[in-house]
Amino acid sequence: MGAATDNQLLTFEEISKHNKKFDCWLIISGKVYDVTPFLDDHPGGEEILLMATAKDATDDFDDVNHSEEAVGMLKSYHIGDVDTSTLPGKHQYNQTSADGSAQKRKSAPKSLEIFQFLVPLLIVGIAYALFHFSQENQREI
Repeated sequence: MGAATDNQLLTFEEISKHNKKFDCWLIISGKVYDVTPFLDDHPGGEEILLMATAKDATDDFDDVNHSEEAVGMLKSYHIGDVDTSTLPGKHQYNQTSADGSAQKRKSAPKSLEIFQFLVPLLIVGIAYALFHFSQENQREI
């Protein structure tokens, strides 16, 4: 396993250095796990785990809806806890590079998120207006 002991408090800076195929640590629910030995056995592939490094991977882990067995397996990889005061802001995601290391990538800006919400509404509004307009034109004929 890693260099840390079970009750060691680890900084985000230290944890984020472990982001490679042969040295992979994850933060899940405030705990730090050295999942390096599990990379080859992970059903979703090692890339999924590598993309979850150097960030708080709690949401990523919870979104998958892991089995009780998978959740239980985490205990064997636990090496310490994260000092939550050292965690950076949210919305940072990782992308695995060719050498197996993970690199930070920021999420989409808020204006893009709003745009993605408004465009479908605009399309629905235009479709409704066209439908209503065509109904009135048919009545006049």
